Amino acid sequence: MPLIAVVDYDMGNLHSACKGIENAGATTLVTDAPKDIERADAVVLPGVGSFDPAVQHLRSRRLEEPIKQAIASGKPFLGICLGLQILFEGSEEGSEPGLGIIPGWVRRFRSEPDLRIPHMGWNNLEFIQPDCPLWQQLSDCPQVYFVHSYYVDPVDPTIRAATVTHGSQTVTAAIARDNMMAVQFHPEKSAGIGLQILSNFVAQVKTTVSV
Repeated sequence: MPLIAVVDYDMGNLHSACKGIENAGATTLVTDAPKDIERADAVVLPGVGSFDPAVQHLRSRRLEEPIKQAIASGKPFLGICLGLQILFEGSEEGSEPGLGIIPGWVRRFRSEPDLRIPHMGWNNLEFIQPDCPLWQQLSDCPQVYFVHSYYVDPVDPTIRAATVTHGSQTVTAAIARDNMMAVQFHPEKSAGIGLQILSNFVAQVKTTVSV
């Protein structure tokens, strides 16, 4: 079975994500060791919480370069929630620089009458890249579970793999470019749809490993 490193930087409960990945036929290794990230077949970067503590924790563990190197090496990479946001240059939530892997910024939802912030609960995805490996065997506009007040705004719109509409605002819900994929929602909290997405990621890892 492929080995998937799940990066531990004290920013969220990793058990649910690991369970979904393991059920799809991969071995998970929860780690904050650069050598584990290097030897793994794929990397998952989850995260719950605030932008500044997240990047501070990553840098204090010297994980920034190993994550960048893993993505540059071509091995499959999946960011989840905060693990998507910290790939960008920075955030309106804080003052710390992000990893800068993706040009763009993390922005807060604009206030609107009757708009609830954070965006919390089930909402429909609109696929922008229908051929993205994460969306295989999914119906159009599947419902997934969100909890966020901020969303990513990439400079290059072609990197968007899916969007979501909250109030009058349609924002990026997922990105995909080559081996790098990341989602704003929580697949581990998205019932069967989420498990299928994690299974699709594992399938992509297996394809890469077998090549």
